[in-house]
Amino acid sequence: MIEAFVNFKRDKYCGEVSTEDKGREIKLCGWVHRIRNHGGVIFIDLRDREGIVQVVVEESRNPTVYEKAEKVKPEWVIGVKGTVRDRPPGTENPKLKTGYLEVVCNELKVFNTSEVPPFPVEEETRVSEELKLKYRYIDLRRDSMKENIIFRHRVYQKVRKFFDAKGFIEIETPFLTKSTPEGARDFIVPSRLHPAKFYALPQSPQLFKQVLMVAGFDRYYQIVRCFRDEDLRADRQPEFTQIDYEMSFADEEEIMSVAEELVTELFKDLLGINLNTPFERIPYREALELYGTDKPDRRFDLKLIDLTDIFRNTEFRVFKTAINAGGVVKAINFKRSFLSRKDIDELTAYVQTLGAKGLAWIKIEKDKLNSPIVKFFTEEEKKLLKEKTNAEEGDTVFFCADSVENVHKILGNLRVHLANKYNLVNKKKWEALWIVDFPLMEWDEEEGRFISLHHPFTSPRDEDVDLLKEALETKDLQEKKALIGRVRAKAYDLVLNGEEIGGGSVRIHTSELQNIVFKLLNIGEVEAKEKFGFLLEALRFGAPPHGGFAFGLDRLIALMRGLDSIRDVIAFPKTQKGICPLTSAPDYVTPLQLKEVHIKVEE
Repeated sequence: MIEAFVNFKRDKYCGEVSTEDKGREIKLCGWVHRIRNHGGVIFIDLRDREGIVQVVVEESRNPTVYEKAEKVKPEWVIGVKGTVRDRPPGTENPKLKTGYLEVVCNELKVFNTSEVPPFPVEEETRVSEELKLKYRYIDLRRDSMKENIIFRHRVYQKVRKFFDAKGFIEIETPFLTKSTPEGARDFIVPSRLHPAKFYALPQSPQLFKQVLMVAGFDRYYQIVRCFRDEDLRADRQPEFTQIDYEMSFADEEEIMSVAEELVTELFKDLLGINLNTPFERIPYREALELYGTDKPDRRFDLKLIDLTDIFRNTEFRVFKTAINAGGVVKAINFKRSFLSRKDIDELTAYVQTLGAKGLAWIKIEKDKLNSPIVKFFTEEEKKLLKEKTNAEEGDTVFFCADSVENVHKILGNLRVHLANKYNLVNKKKWEALWIVDFPLMEWDEEEGRFISLHHPFTSPRDEDVDLLKEALETKDLQEKKALIGRVRAKAYDLVLNGEEIGGGSVRIHTSELQNIVFKLLNIGEVEAKEKFGFLLEALRFGAPPHGGFAFGLDRLIALMRGLDSIRDVIAFPKTQKGICPLTSAPDYVTPLQLKEVHIKVEE
């Protein structure tokens, strides 16, 4: 039954058959999507990358071809030669690009058969993700997945055209490089030629792109694969893609402008959506105070309200204990919610999964405040509470009293949970904003030292450099913490609908300032040379002022496609456990392979 592919060059894609082809005999190739045998007439929906066209096989016209068509099954690979004509009136399918035309088959060739697929190639198919990833080549035949991958391709082309027009040069940086463990764990690769030594797969091209600035390539970009050995979520993969760029002789305003312009063009050209520009800028600390997160979704309100001053002298023990321990009391007013006690119990169970002991609440009713905790409040506290939260009849006010970090974590997540659960999010709205003025460093209690909020090459704001120098000379740890806590970084994150889609910074380009930062981070000369030696050496040879930005491309495309998981925009992703069901990677290797790279595996 299978025929050789000889002298059967197709004329066009199935989805591109148009009225210009009417009356012409054309050749098409593709996969059999559906077959309908109406007795004497067989209809074959033939599918390829560009779409579906209906092929008609008539027994009266060509009995030999009809007999062959009777044996054809879904997902067989065939070629047809036939004449294009209008579909008979009443049989048109306006849902298809080719829905007003059909191809009357004069010749049919079977290039390959197919086993019954593990799941149908239809959009309504519901199967486990494990099964879809194991047979990813079947999953990618589905329209939605095919369109996701083609959309990704179009993004790549727009990105390259954009940067080329702005004078950027695309340069590839190495995949096999030196381990510089900062942040996530590295994937390491053993060296056969150098026993006991390892390469690392890059978490980002950070060091190389800075070296390129020293080399004089003042505008670099790359669509680059990056690798991080970290715990996975729906928006994380062990290997992912960044749009990465770096610029010399540019300040943060110019660097941010490039990112903003690129996002705006992608949305306009690919989705027909005009984003509101310029994007609003919110300082990091303000974002935490109002939304509990540095990546706020502002398509709905529900801001966090600080009530600490109102309850500083309260007799309510839960609030008093938290405040005396240096914590805060904050609230969210869920306006006109009219929640039942069952609703509140469900929300309490939710915040307990975040580590909260419970969820204090007050329902605003016509003549009173209804809650088990109201009896502990004075009349003045009740009055100020209503004023500060703008509480009205039908509202439900939720409270959290704990450390600043825990309050922001719990109420920040509750805010998003309420918005999703009660459909408060305007799904048609796109809200892009910049988070700026990040702290340069923060104190890590576990490590007992300061750590970079971004990375140790991030430049402080010019007006805050003296604070760093003063902190370096200060012996008292509390004074040092207070000084460093005031130092802001020249760093910026871009947030879209509550998702961070990219971030960057202006880099330190002088040895003097870099040494001050290293000392405050407790990175000695030996450690600095071991981790970052080649970059530090390069910076001594005329490094220009420079900075850059990197987009999480997978996450950006998932957002543009309205998807929850980046796996749906990656051709061959891993599962949440970092496994590839298609290839069974990671897998064992032979003892010989291990011996060649001088590795012995413990049993």
